[in-house]
Amino acid sequence: MYFVGIDISKYKHDCFITTQAGDVILNDLTFSNNRDGFNELLSVLTSLDHNQEIRIGFEATGHYALNLKLFLEETHYSFMEFNAVLLSKFNHSQTLRKTKTDAIDCSSIARWLMTVEYKPYPIGFYHMYSLKSLTRLRDSLVRQRSFYLVKITNVLDHTFPEFKPFFNNKFSKTAFFILKKYVSADRIASLTSRSYNDLHNISRGKFSLQKFIKLKELAKNTVGVSNSIFESELTTLLSLHQNLDSEISKLESQITTLVTVLERPTMTIPGIGPLSAAVILSEYGDVCRFSSPASMLSFAGLEPGYYQSGISSHSGHMVKRGSSLLRYTLMNCCMPLIQYNLTFAEYYHKKRLEGKPHRVALSHVAKKLIRVIYTLETNNIAFDSAKLI
Repeated sequence: MYFVGIDISKYKHDCFITTQAGDVILNDLTFSNNRDGFNELLSVLTSLDHNQEIRIGFEATGHYALNLKLFLEETHYSFMEFNAVLLSKFNHSQTLRKTKTDAIDCSSIARWLMTVEYKPYPIGFYHMYSLKSLTRLRDSLVRQRSFYLVKITNVLDHTFPEFKPFFNNKFSKTAFFILKKYVSADRIASLTSRSYNDLHNISRGKFSLQKFIKLKELAKNTVGVSNSIFESELTTLLSLHQNLDSEISKLESQITTLVTVLERPTMTIPGIGPLSAAVILSEYGDVCRFSSPASMLSFAGLEPGYYQSGISSHSGHMVKRGSSLLRYTLMNCCMPLIQYNLTFAEYYHKKRLEGKPHRVALSHVAKKLIRVIYTLETNNIAFDSAKLI
């Protein structure tokens, strides 16, 4: 059996190959992150005895390894990707020296492969990787959009502080229309009946004439200041927010299309929509590679910390390691579950009766949800509330 350790970097990769007996086949090969470099690696791999299994491993380093992974899949070689923290702990267990080089790292990866269960990446991972990339981009854009909403509120606090409370502290479609078209409190105060017709149509009849009159009065008597600089800033922020909103809508459409094609059992759980399912499925990848729901819980960072020494032992707070987006999505999915699913609602109520605060009880519901997802995905069955206990 051959063990191939590859240390990934942006422009080049380092490779080390050893056998199960500890014989070094290739001490250090540095190849470029391009077609010529990949072909150089391929020539080395094809020169090995193919009657023996070849196990390839490298650290999870974001997108730097993507092209190499695709190349290995095309050439029919399996590979395993793992958390860099595991290798770091392995290295510390081997020596006390503080020496780190790419050559040392790739040899450590190969030797670490010899000590763990080999769990190769699933074939056809690129579809799931694309979904993961899109969901993370959407999350980033949503955060930026929220940032601009805060900045818009800050400007309105100077120019028209009564505006947002008038709309129940929410930026509705009607509120955005007014801000984009009229910008300042002075212009809002001088709105005509023709302007009201536009607002009435935009709001689908919800913006009444009484509200229109009240908004004009608030604009006329505002304590805000009229300032061309603030107006210019508000116009720019509204434009940025609108562009982001448009891009997020396009991304959500793509994500929904991609995740629908998968037809995974997780999507049959009531309360989990396409966007939430896309995050859960793409962040976890192939659920079958997890040995138990507990390992999925650990992957999401939802497990409590635990300390034991001598006769002292206690549980700590949630460790919050792994993907924060996955953790947030799982917790967020629990709200509709406890509202519309009797079993989840009873489980939440039970935890509350035990004296657990809302967020802690919700985290227990998330753990139950993970157990359900694990069962559905590993057995490839649809959700059935009657079987839920």
